[in-house]
Amino acid sequence: MQDLWLTIDGCAIRYRDTGGAGVAVLFSHGIAASLEMWDLQMTKGLSHLRLIAWDFPNHGLSDMTGKTEDFDSYALWAQKFAQALNLDRFIAVGNSMGAAVSLRLATQLRLRGVVLANTAALGPEVTPVFRLFSLPFVGEALNKPSEKTVALQIKAIVKDPNVVTPRLRAAIARNVAKQGGTAAFLATLRATLTLRGQNKEVWQKSHGILSALDCPALVIHGKDDAVLPHKHSAIAAGLAAQSQLLIVHACGHTPQVEKPELFNQALADFARSLG
Repeated sequence: MQDLWLTIDGCAIRYRDTGGAGVAVLFSHGIAASLEMWDLQMTKGLSHLRLIAWDFPNHGLSDMTGKTEDFDSYALWAQKFAQALNLDRFIAVGNSMGAAVSLRLATQLRLRGVVLANTAALGPEVTPVFRLFSLPFVGEALNKPSEKTVALQIKAIVKDPNVVTPRLRAAIARNVAKQGGTAAFLATLRATLTLRGQNKEVWQKSHGILSALDCPALVIHGKDDAVLPHKHSAIAAGLAAQSQLLIVHACGHTPQVEKPELFNQALADFARSLG
């Protein structure tokens, strides 16, 4: 699928768009990732929907912003991106950081619904490795571009590394080597967590948004997530008034990659239920 580009506030943003008259779906990836994380949604079984995947600034092939971004600032970028495409009443789908951003986007735009997969910032618990990344010098040492770093990323996002295609692995390697990417990743991480875990004010804000959410939510979590515990998603589903919870067995941090048929069917059913 052809890459497309938008320039917003001087930042060139890469995206892909299947077009069409169906309900629009905006896919937002996780931290240090890129739109290739949604390849199996953009090409498999969801052709009745208009599917849009994008690279956050500082990610993938999009430009660097030259400043520290957090979940709130990325949600503002998402809002500007959606408005530039004239998206109205769309479904925001996110994974990990992208889910936290999609949740915040629901406070800025009138969404048709949200799909939150393995959402970041729903509680203090997070993998010890991410907590170590918050330490000066340690995070830099552990994230130097290398084959080992690529392997560690893959281990973090899936339970079964065999599901990662050569194409996706190449994208992960490109992202690891992105100039300025490591510094941007660590800056965002350090803005949202410490050695003790995810910042209380950050995850409490997520809980507040969920409690006031005025659109339906589909909450998904891989039961074998090595980054975030699935109990976070159970809490999220309990807070949102119009919610469904799907715990995916034998699945890690990226159910859209590891269990694409199940994920796509759940998304299609959710979109259909919204009318």
